[in-house]
Order: sequence, then structure tokens, then C-alpha cells
Amino acid sequence: MRERCSPAVLRAIEHVIHSSKLGAPGEIDSLRLLTSLLEESDGRVALQLAKHGLTRTTILNNLTNDAMSTSLSVDRLIADGRSLSREHDAEGTVTSEFLLLTLLQNDQFLTTRLSEMGLDFANLERDILGETISIPTLDDLFRFDDSVDRSATGRILDVNANRARESLRILDDYARFVLNDPLLTREIKELRHELTALLAQLPEGLLIGSRETLNDVGTTITASGEMDRSSPREVARINLKRVQESLRSLEEYGKIVKAEFALGIEQLRYRSYNLDKVILIGTDVRTVLDQTRLYVLLTASQCLAALDWTITEAAGGGAQIFQLREKELDDRCLLERAREFRRWTRQAGVLFIMNDRSDIARLVEADGVHLGQDDMPVHEARRILGPDFLIGVSTHNIEQVRQAVLDGANYIGVGPAFRSETKSFDALAGLEFVKAALAETSLPAFVIGGINERTIGDAIAVGAKRVAVSAAIACAEDPRTAARCLHDALRQVANPK
Repeated sequence: MRERCSPAVLRAIEHVIHSSKLGAPGEIDSLRLLTSLLEESDGRVALQLAKHGLTRTTILNNLTNDAMSTSLSVDRLIADGRSLSREHDAEGTVTSEFLLLTLLQNDQFLTTRLSEMGLDFANLERDILGETISIPTLDDLFRFDDSVDRSATGRILDVNANRARESLRILDDYARFVLNDPLLTREIKELRHELTALLAQLPEGLLIGSRETLNDVGTTITASGEMDRSSPREVARINLKRVQESLRSLEEYGKIVKAEFALGIEQLRYRSYNLDKVILIGTDVRTVLDQTRLYVLLTASQCLAALDWTITEAAGGGAQIFQLREKELDDRCLLERAREFRRWTRQAGVLFIMNDRSDIARLVEADGVHLGQDDMPVHEARRILGPDFLIGVSTHNIEQVRQAVLDGANYIGVGPAFRSETKSFDALAGLEFVKAALAETSLPAFVIGGINERTIGDAIAVGAKRVAVSAAIACAEDPRTAARCLHDALRQVANPK
């Protein structure tokens, strides 16, 4: 049945199924599904709701914390969506708009709450089903008292459309050829294609018909430093700002032409701000972590020898990052242990990552924090730590990998690859997930879970260039030799003869 669903619908449903821990098999939480549809990259649900009185921000701020929700059958939602869509599509493809309408028709509580918040549900329903409502035509929306206004507005839209598309192409090249990152390359391509689709909503011939390059006074004006570029990163930084400025101008002048167009541009602009963060932070951290290969997680009670000696010896064998993972200590003891850990790692010349606790990481001046899927979101940790701290995220499926990258994580943990001697997992992600995750992004990724001298070869075989270990070092009688063995295996991958 799901083969009749659009990609956006499939992504939204799968995201809810994978992220939700509640509900019977085959059922889906209505509030989570609405939130997932609002977050979808095509933006069609957000546009429809905004068009009929309710913005995405209003919904997320007022509804996602609502205690009441409804559990609905996924198959029933898809079947109802197909029935609605058959009136407009012979194949009955369930797009995000039809899934939205089906969701609201099946959950009266949700519809009532949205209506109380300002949604005109009746008009939304008529709009999606294509019934007659009073919608102005393009000519009505683009009515000028003076043809000069029309031409000037068209010129502004045209030049900013070109600027935005050109800059997105430059960023595409940066993500593809400099960062070598499939996920970011795909995200930028989607932005460019969605911009093209939005521009197609404008009256035919408006942009090209208003173009006046030869008489443009701006073509002869050159700003100081305009021809100076110091690095590919500098090119990316400048073009990220250029995209945002162009989108802002398109949004403002686009309001003269068509409100729906301006709203769509606004959504692209917000996404470009996140792209700014992801690309620039990702570039910086690739430099910081470029040569790091061996990451060691330590708990004092699991170490065969003293914690400080273990750090010194493992660092001598090539370990470059150490995480303090203490789950049983109270806050006072944990703070003192972290201060000692900071002192020992500084003496060893290695990076110190605090597990879970962003507050303690900041207090002891750690180099960063590592977050699990049940810990605070990346953006909240960033508010505590600021821009200069490393933030890592554990990931166990591809959706979590994508989310971590787009949230601005500096690196990810990928696994568990094998059964661990020091930590139990509800499910084993395995080497197939590891392989897929490493192919998804070039963000530094440390393969974790049961990595030791016996298993590291299998991890390397599926693409691992970095690993995180615990028992392999903590329980070794000779941590220096154990670390050297693992580090040498990884170094051979990076520098094959």
C-alpha cells in the first residue's frame, strides 16, 4: 500500500515509527505525525496550514507539548488518503497535503485544537480537494498601478533569483568536492530545486521580461575585497551569506506578487540559516578532528589500573580523545572526577569529552560533550557550551545520522557494531548500518560497540577510519600497546602503502 505514497509522506511516517516508543504495531501518534509533516523538506504542509491561518511556529510552540494525542492506524490513514487523492490523480498517490487532510479528518481532537489556534479548517479542506473557494488569480495578485513598479519589482526578483541559484551551485560544489559529504550535497540540491519550483509560481515572463543587464548601474560598482578569497571555506562562507540575503530580498519583494511564493521563500531562508551552521561548523571540526582516529571511553571502576595511568599510557600508544563516562557518581563527586580528568588529559596532550553533562563540561573546561539519543538536543547543549566546544551524538540508524548532521553535531558515534563488554544495547545496529552511515556523511564518525584487536579489521572493511573503544583499553594490562595496535590498524587505512 505504501508504494502509492510520495517520498515526503514515507519519510514522515517512517520518522514517527522509528522515533516513537509508544503505540501498538501498525499505529502512529497523530501529534508526532503532524510535527513530522511540518518538518518535511518539501514544506508543503507548512505552506498549506500557513495559507489558512496557522504558522508552523505557532503549532510547534503550542501543540507539541499537548498531553492529549490520538493513536491512528497507518494503513487506514494511507487508504483514506488514496481515496481522497484519486479524485485528482488516477494513480491515487498520497501526497503530504492529502495525508494532512486525512489526519485531521480522523482526529477530531487535533482538528479542534488547531481551529482554536486559528486554522480555517473548512477552507483548508476545500483548497486541498480543489473545490471552489475565493482564491485570487496571479493577475489579481500582481496588479500594479504603474508599469514601472511591475518592471522594477521584476528586476529585483530576477537578480536575486540568479544570485541565490548561483550561490547554491557554489555551495553544492563545496559540499561535494571539498567536504565530500553526500548528505549536505543532497540538502543543497534540494534547496536549489525547491527554489526553482517556487520561482515557477511567478507570472510567466516576469523575470526575464524585466531583465536589464546592460543598463544596470550595479554592474560597474566594485566593493573593496570583492575579489579576495583566501580559501574554499571563505568562498563557502561568503556564498552562504549571499544566499540568505538574496532569499530575504525575494521574500520581501515577492510579497508584492504572491503571498504563497513569499511564504515558501521564507521557509527556504530559515533552512539556509541552519545550513550555514552545519557547513561552517562541520568544516571547522573536520580540521580539528582530521587526524584523530582512536577515541577512548573510560569509567574508573572498569579500568584495570588507575585512571590517570590508563590515560597516560593509552595516549602514548596513539589515543587522541578520551571520554569520561561515569553513570554512578553523584554530581559533587562527578565534578571532582571531571576536574581531575581534565588535568590528566591536558598533561597527556589529548582531547577531553564529557559524557552527557554539558554543564559539567563547561565548568571543567572540557573540549566537548557527547550526547545520547535520550539526552538534551544539540542546540540546547550549544546554548550551554557556546560555539567552540565539540558536541558528539550517538546514532543507531540512518535517520539519527541525518538528524545529528543537520542539528550541527561536530561528530557522531556510529553503532553498536558488535556486542560490547562494557555497555548493553537494546538492539545491535551492526556492520550494515555502519557501512550505510559512513557513506551518508563525511562528518567525523567513530564506530563504536565491541571494537577491539579482533573486530577492528571487520569495521575497517566496511569503511571505518575512526573507532571508539572502552574495554579494549580499560581492561588491557598494557594500555599503551593495546592503543598502538588499534591506532596502527587505522593509520594503515589512512596512509596505505
